[in-house]
Amino acid sequence: MALAYNPLMSEPSTTRDRFYVTTPIYYVNDRPHVGHCYSTLLADTVARFMRASGRDVFFLTGTDEHSERVASRAAEEGMTPIQWADRNAGLFKEAFAKLGFTNDDFIRTTESRHKDLVTRYVRTLLEQGDVYLGEYSGWWDHSQEEYLTETVAREHGFKSPVTGKDLVKRTEKNYFFRLARYQDRLLRHINENPGFIRPEARKNEVLGRLRDGLQDVPVSRGGAGDGGAAAWGIRMPGDEGHSIYVWIDALFNYLSVVDTRERRGYWPADVHLIAKDILWFHAVIWPCLLMALGEALPKCVYAHSFWIREGRKMSKSLGNFIDMETIDAYCARYGTDALRWYLLTQGPMGATDADFSYAKFVEVYNADLANGIGNAASRVVNMIHKYFEGKCPPPPSDSDDNARPLPGRARDAAFRVSACMGENDIGGALSAALGLSNAVDVFINDTTPFKLAKDPANMERVGHILYDCVESIRIASVLLSCALPEKMGMLLGMMGQPVPMDDGSFEEPMDSLCAWGRLNPGDAITMGEGLFPRADGADPEPGAR
Repeated sequence: MALAYNPLMSEPSTTRDRFYVTTPIYYVNDRPHVGHCYSTLLADTVARFMRASGRDVFFLTGTDEHSERVASRAAEEGMTPIQWADRNAGLFKEAFAKLGFTNDDFIRTTESRHKDLVTRYVRTLLEQGDVYLGEYSGWWDHSQEEYLTETVAREHGFKSPVTGKDLVKRTEKNYFFRLARYQDRLLRHINENPGFIRPEARKNEVLGRLRDGLQDVPVSRGGAGDGGAAAWGIRMPGDEGHSIYVWIDALFNYLSVVDTRERRGYWPADVHLIAKDILWFHAVIWPCLLMALGEALPKCVYAHSFWIREGRKMSKSLGNFIDMETIDAYCARYGTDALRWYLLTQGPMGATDADFSYAKFVEVYNADLANGIGNAASRVVNMIHKYFEGKCPPPPSDSDDNARPLPGRARDAAFRVSACMGENDIGGALSAALGLSNAVDVFINDTTPFKLAKDPANMERVGHILYDCVESIRIASVLLSCALPEKMGMLLGMMGQPVPMDDGSFEEPMDSLCAWGRLNPGDAITMGEGLFPRADGADPEPGAR
């Protein structure tokens, strides 16, 4: 894999210094569950890392609140659409706050700051002829509020590819965006920018569909003037009888939030993190809209796969969603960092879905956290207290990589973590960081300082070994802090080192924090509680009903 810009190893310019990451905006007819939390956790981890690297980060999430379905569901619940949206948007904010996500803004598409700009963008498209009034007949997927082509509808037996519900043949007069006008430009952009759609399998999906050619797409829904469900949306400029189609409205959030004098410099987004079911909107319709407006395109659209549970697709009918009650129960027993780690390292970042399994959770927790970074830190700190009264021993004077493998491993880990994060390879980054603490365990087993210490004549050598070990643990803690902010903050505090702030940043950039030799002889190394007590898989699953 070719490695992109490395924020630890390069001097950022004024433009590269900014970093903009987004999640999807989540539909308010759903309550938050593990899928929503996973996408937002990915963005949070990237944002924390980039802030720690000294980047000027803007991290956006929010809720998508317009559509006929929202209005219809609100009526069923005896609420107005805005009351229903207020309630569910509040649930998303509450869930994300519980998990400590560091988003810089939370956009709601019902806010004036969004609606006013969407109206302006669509008016521009109308005035320049990219949007026109016409008639459309196609297969309508009510569950997803989108039209499907004849080819796609037939492939899925005229049922929704997402929910399996019957499609409806529908004809209506709408405003349309001239999507076909931008097909060649889009195809050229994809081919000239291989990292634009990731992972590779998703890019191939898009290219496969593009071979069928693009058709102009509706950007409005009629019937907005009769006071019914269609009225719940942003009105088309100059035509009160039409509301802007919810998906067009929603896509513009990424631009509307930063289309201000203070934030304009963040555009274009560095990465849109989304799930695979909304890839077409983000990788085809959205960039073509931006081309029509003369805006720069996002640098990457990254579409991850889905979570399944215990080998079965999650669904409301099966009642097997990982909901917030289950997430809260996992966090209460194992800590939020443990849940973050499992989702980040075992999640569906690639082309295949990932299974949320309690047995797998316990296995990963014990292997990576209890027996991994937790055990390595405990061994080193305990020996420093046992042999050096809790004071950091002096480092060796030699730099022979054969005698001192850990300094080189630390440098390699810092580079690899940064390179992987630059490629949105979060799992690879965390594996490289954890590999450094695992190398400490191997080094201890190879050098046996606990045996050498039995002879007082060996204590200088023991001190040299433990210095390299504790310094490696310190650097690993910095590199892991974006994924494990609470526990790595505790570990760095035990070593008297700078701890990450609430947003993941440090008082100085990560490149200096990862420089070898920041621990000084005599620095106090304190003993704290066990970071990750071992889990017992025989215990019932948290939140089991």
